[in-house]
Formats: sequence, C-alpha cells, structure tokens
Amino acid sequence: MTTTTRTATAPAPSAPPRPHRPSAARRARRWISEHSVMLAAIAALLYLFLPVAYTLAFSFNDHGRSNIVWQGFTWEHWQDPCGVAGACESLVTSLQVATISTLVATVLGTLMALAMVRYRYRGKAASNVLIFVPMATPEIVMGAALLTIFVQGFSDIGIDLGFGTIVFSHIMFCLSFVVVTVKARIQSLDPRIEEAAQDLYASPVQTFWKVTFPLILPGIAGAAMLAFSLSFDDFIITNFVSGNENTFPKFVYVASRRGIPAEANVIGFSMFVLAVLLVIGAQVVGSARSSRSRGRSRSE
Repeated sequence: MTTTTRTATAPAPSAPPRPHRPSAARRARRWISEHSVMLAAIAALLYLFLPVAYTLAFSFNDHGRSNIVWQGFTWEHWQDPCGVAGACESLVTSLQVATISTLVATVLGTLMALAMVRYRYRGKAASNVLIFVPMATPEIVMGAALLTIFVQGFSDIGIDLGFGTIVFSHIMFCLSFVVVTVKARIQSLDPRIEEAAQDLYASPVQTFWKVTFPLILPGIAGAAMLAFSLSFDDFIITNFVSGNENTFPKFVYVASRRGIPAEANVIGFSMFVLAVLLVIGAQVVGSARSSRSRGRSRSE
C-alpha cells in the first residue's frame, strides 16, 4: 500500500511593517523638550557671565583715552596693572576694609546666631525679625542715615569720614548676612550630638570646640566669604560715608565717566578668578572631609 504524502506549500512570510519615523521638526521639538532644563541653565549662565567675558576681553584692549571701543590687542595692561594712578591704592584700601569687616562681622554674627538658636531670652522673637532690617533696607537709605549719624554725632568727638566710618558701616550690613547664614547651619544640626558629648563628661567649652564648632565651620566659612564679597563690592553706602577715602568700587565709578581703564578690568577679572578658586578649594576640602568621615565610619 503506497501512502502518498502531500506537502502544502506555506505562504511566504510577509515583511514586517517599517516603523514610522517622525519628521525632523518633531524630532527637534522632542529633543528640545527633553533638554529644556539644560538649555535654560546654559542660557542663564551665559547671561550671568557675559559681563565677566566683557571685562576679560577689554582688559586686553589697546585703548587710548577711553576703553569703550575695541582698538586692538595688547598684553601691556596685564604686565602693569598698577599703571593707572590710584588703581592699586584703592584696591589695597578695599581689601583692608573687607578683611577687617569680615573678621569682626563673622565673630559677632556667629555668637549672635548661637545665642538666637540655642538660648531663650526676652525679646528673642523681636531680634529674629530685626536682624533682617539691614538686609531689607535700601542701601541708599542706609547710606544717607549713616552719613547723618557720622556727621552730627561722631564729628563732635573728633571722628571724621574716612577709613574708620567705612569699616563701621560695612560691619553693620555684613552682620545680618553672617547671622542668617550661620543660623541656618546651626538649625540644621541635631542637638542630640551635643547632648551625647555632654553625657560623655565633656564640658560646655569642650563640647563647643570639639563638636559644635567643627559642624558649623562650613557655614561660618560660607558666611565669611559672603561678607567679604559684599564689603569689597559695596559702592552706595561707601560713597556716602567714605569722605576722601577711595575704595576700588569708587575708583571704577569715577573712572567710568571717561571710560574704565583696562587696568581696572585686569584687577576686576583677577578678583573674580580668585573668588572662583576659593569656592572650588572650599568644595574640594569639604568633599575630602566627607570622604574621610565616610571611610572612618565604614572601617568602624
């Protein structure tokens, strides 16, 4: 008996449908929507650093009497930043004022922040509100008020407008920023850490220097850098209370009437680079300390 096997011919498999490719316009819109935050950040950074780029570019300008229009490239101004009379003298004055103001405001502001967070006293709520008054007051109003105080009050005891009145004024408005910055750092700490140190028979002084101070030190350093930059950069209040004393912002303002000299751009950009290096250094030190503390905790 012969069995005949019939083999059915299978139909050829159909090709898979091609995926629909979006148009170039749709792909562009999708890419922009996915990277919108990054693009906004780049645009903001370009906007912020545009004056810095201008300062750097015109520090190389081979200008004549006015440094407003580009005339040509030269290294001359970087080779002699003090070539313009009064530039380096005013810079030294601003650095001295900022250093003294920062040291005094940082010490007083840290003590005030500790008292306002860790202690109870009468008028605490009022002091928390009043500490913001110098920050909220317009600088031109504060400068005029300080000028009135110095002229009518201090002149009777032989104190004239000058270096001392500048330092006094800068300490006053830097103090609020230091208090607010350090206070925020102290409020973020866990009070049980200090209580644990006291349970281990540490005195209040030992607890402060070995526990509290190292923990709030990053906040103190940030407040000090903020106070220094505010003091070095201030013009409005300084212009009211400086008398014949010339700071670097005053020098730039006077020079701007005839065109800021390129030497001022050199000094300004150098201070910007120094500030950036200090911030980067602080970040590196903080990261290194965090890595060491994590390493010690893992080993334990």
